[in-house]
Amino acid sequence: MSDLNQSALQKDTGMTTEKIQIDTLVIGAGQAGVAMSEHLSRLGVAHLVLERKRIAEAWRTGRWDSLVANGPAWHDRFPGLEFEGLDPDAFAAKEQVADYFEAYAKKFNAPIRTGVDVQQVQRNAGRPGFTVETSEGVIEANQVVIATGPFQRPVIPPIAPKDERFTQIHSAEYRNPQQLPEGAVLVVGAGSSGVQIADELQRAGKQVYLSVGAHDRPPRAYRNRDFCWWLGVLGEWDAEAVQAGKEHVTIAVSGARGGHTVDFRRLAHQGMTLVGLTQSFNDGVVTFQADLADNLARGDENYLALLDAADAYIARNGLDLPEEPEARTMLPEPACVTNPVLELDLAEAGVTSVIWATGYSADYSWLKVNACDAKGKPQHQRGVSSEPGVYFVGLPWLSRRGSAFIWGVWHDAKHIADHIVKQRTYLAYRDASQRQAEAERKARPDGAYADSHAPKLSIMGVS
Repeated sequence: MSDLNQSALQKDTGMTTEKIQIDTLVIGAGQAGVAMSEHLSRLGVAHLVLERKRIAEAWRTGRWDSLVANGPAWHDRFPGLEFEGLDPDAFAAKEQVADYFEAYAKKFNAPIRTGVDVQQVQRNAGRPGFTVETSEGVIEANQVVIATGPFQRPVIPPIAPKDERFTQIHSAEYRNPQQLPEGAVLVVGAGSSGVQIADELQRAGKQVYLSVGAHDRPPRAYRNRDFCWWLGVLGEWDAEAVQAGKEHVTIAVSGARGGHTVDFRRLAHQGMTLVGLTQSFNDGVVTFQADLADNLARGDENYLALLDAADAYIARNGLDLPEEPEARTMLPEPACVTNPVLELDLAEAGVTSVIWATGYSADYSWLKVNACDAKGKPQHQRGVSSEPGVYFVGLPWLSRRGSAFIWGVWHDAKHIADHIVKQRTYLAYRDASQRQAEAERKARPDGAYADSHAPKLSIMGVS
């Protein structure tokens, strides 16, 4: 590791407000920022990673207490390090995931600065690079990599009622059943977060209403292989574009309690009330669309399609994997499906809490460059943005379906690091006359060339 990167690892105390210069600045030290730092380090690119809080902070404090990874440990990791003391088929707890990223960063002495908030990025006028304003001073960088991820601002839709009779929180604020008041709970959104939270609340003895929209519902495992394995060998992780009509379809999968297939009918037979997509609130009465049965049926189609593809793959390749005919058995339709609830008076039903598992949005208002469209969405090709020198990593579908996963982020970061090095090679080119002039200056006995042209880099107050 270079002295330059070693310097950036010094403790946050004693930082100055002098202007800092660095070749590449990475913003964010979650999985994307750590992966980016590894590849830049490997290629010898002087860089600095800034993190507002701690490494992988979202895993520590931005999730509920019992959360585990949705993929097994053998799959949801970087290539260079396994989870210590964890069975490869187990699902890492959120603290283990955060510790993993910290350990990985230490593995190659990543130049990460924590406790630094980036406030603005803008392109320099009339000269290369960018000026970055932070809570600890100004940084000038030739390249900027945005590794802040997609989960920045919890989204609660405008239909949410302004009604103080009910406790309303986003899934980002949920921690455990004990934080909620007595009474039933309405969970809006049945992706991985919503269905896992609803299941936990029901197991804690609460009456739960779960609003189910369009979703994919893969089997947790089939014929002794996790669905992550199946999507890998079937080439699904490498799909480069969302299928038409699936832009807003969530995925319902769980690693909780050792991992299991999400089965909405089973949840209903255990006492949970399923309802359709939440449509509106009016004076304490919530209305649901009459689409529950259709949503479940489309989820079943996705589930069965993966089983069919897996069976065909096994037959085509002559694999010796045990058959699993019971995986195709569906439970009978529960009453809440055959006679759906289309309107619910929350007070009469005893509902005292509403949890909005309705996703997140990104906020790039601080990015004052031409890297986003009019709606604030990043404009990029495989992470290379429309603003030369600005890059994105860690976004869903950055290059493929697997881009938002730990291993996918690692591969995307490698591509971006290689692109940065290629651009640096172009910019370093000198034509014959320039090379001759530089050679003549270097030959001067007073060493004036070396003194006047040597790069001066200051890393967070360390020159």
